[in-house]
Amino acid sequence: MNGLGSLGELLSVLLRALAAGLLTAVGALTETAGIGDLLASPSVFGLWEVGVGALLLYVGVYMLGYREVWLGLRGDGGAA
Repeated sequence: MNGLGSLGELLSVLLRALAAGLLTAVGALTETAGIGDLLASPSVFGLWEVGVGALLLYVGVYMLGYREVWLGLRGDGGAA
């Protein structure tokens, strides 16, 4: 039964790593599009894209990438 628990934890970390990578990539693309829109002509939509891109980058890199994946791989997940 211990092997199944480890397999489940590994699968969980892999799925979180995939989600972190996807959110980071989408955040970077959204951020780039927003900056391009703002350089072309200042608009509320460009500001919205920059804001959403920054939020996606924060969630992808820090909340999932660092707090869940990195600390989960190191074993510092907080559950002693």
